[in-house]
Amino acid sequence: MAPDGGTALALFGIGHNGGPPLDHQADWRHFCWKKAHARAWKTPPREIALARLARAEELGMTYRDYAAVILDRGVHL
Repeated sequence: MAPDGGTALALFGIGHNGGPPLDHQADWRHFCWKKAHARAWKTPPREIALARLARAEELGMTYRDYAAVILDRGVHL
């Protein structure tokens, strides 16, 4: 029932399936993105982190910038 006592169909209009609002799906996508982001930026093993740090310093970059390139492009500079 709508707040004014009418039916839900009148509230949403003809053809609406009465499903959840789309904002709910956006919350789920945000949750999934946060989990994937945390997994991608998880600290690598010590040897890998030190090798990346050394290479980043050779290129004059920060570790975070170098790691971002690896995650974005999938290649080592």
